[in-house]
Amino acid sequence: MLTLYLAALISGCGSSSGGIPKPASAPQPPASTAVTATASTPVARAPVAAPNPPPTRPETPLPPPALVPQRPPIVQSPIPFAAKRKAEMAEYARRHYGLDTYRLSDPRVIVIHYTETPDFRSTFNTFAPDVPDPELHELPNTCAHFVIDKDGTIHQLVPLDIMCRHTVGLNWTAIGVEHVGSSDAEVLGDHAQMRASLRLVRWLRCRFHIQTANVIGHNESLSSPYHHERVPRLRAQTHSDFNHTDMAVYRRRLSAGGSC
Repeated sequence: MLTLYLAALISGCGSSSGGIPKPASAPQPPASTAVTATASTPVARAPVAAPNPPPTRPETPLPPPALVPQRPPIVQSPIPFAAKRKAEMAEYARRHYGLDTYRLSDPRVIVIHYTETPDFRSTFNTFAPDVPDPELHELPNTCAHFVIDKDGTIHQLVPLDIMCRHTVGLNWTAIGVEHVGSSDAEVLGDHAQMRASLRLVRWLRCRFHIQTANVIGHNESLSSPYHHERVPRLRAQTHSDFNHTDMAVYRRRLSAGGSC
């Protein structure tokens, strides 16, 4: 009797009613679209072509949490970014990157800019209206995630999980940091502004595990390994702010503050 009992117990471990429960079966398609396959008539499924996906993001080791620097003081100065602007951002991402989203996910690049405007208020007023931009005439309007004023005040205009139009070819994976000013030299020579910029970018770089080499000036955008643009006429489009020579100075200062 004991032998029969053990045999029954062992056989029950492999049955559908005992042992590790089986996962629930995947939902079936509606009857009008379902395809029936039998052993004698296998169904061949045609491969679906990928829509020219953006470059693959390489895996980056996560630093210990204790090494992430403290978040600097940030003033929340949000521009309007309601449902209409988000939908326009998603449409822009479809045209330019083959992505069906307005979300900025896992950013791998930080782009440094200067505004060519005299103060924060005029910069805010440039980005806030949702109108076609004066250069490329597209919607939504251009924007940046952060603007650093001449006195070192850091303003955040857009949440970090939303794409901004600040750098053609990189908006899909880049955080935009603007500096009130009209030249690289002006920004690099403003001690209060530069101190705030380095604190912000160190924090962002460590928070998102972005390599120092991927903290770039707008003028370096075409050389970024993450640059990806589907619109042919824009594949060589860039701006003159923060060229390679001046960004070498910026990155050297950034590295001097320590690593993550």
